[in-house]
Amino acid sequence: MRQDRQVLVITHLSQLLDLITGFGGFLVPLILWLTQRERIHEMDEHGKSIMNFQISMFIYALICIPLTLLFGLGALGLIVIAVLCFVFPIVNAIRANNGEKPSYPISLDIIK
Repeated sequence: MRQDRQVLVITHLSQLLDLITGFGGFLVPLILWLTQRERIHEMDEHGKSIMNFQISMFIYALICIPLTLLFGLGALGLIVIAVLCFVFPIVNAIRANNGEKPSYPISLDIIK
């Protein structure tokens, strides 16, 4: 295994593709994680964190949609989710570049 922080940084930042394509922020990190987890040191840990975060945000968004229709509170939830989906990948890309472990505090632990 080799240590390649640039690929880890790219994997975290690739989540921002959601802002451009709407779906690339899930597919690109998934592909990078699945293809590089055996080759790059710490890729498995970072990839699992990213996938847990992406799946968690999707679940939270699904919960917010009916809340928007019922109470209007879901719109606030969707705005918070959008901000988190922008901020956390950048913060964790910086952490990966510094050799630190990723931290997505509101992620559900789905993939172990």
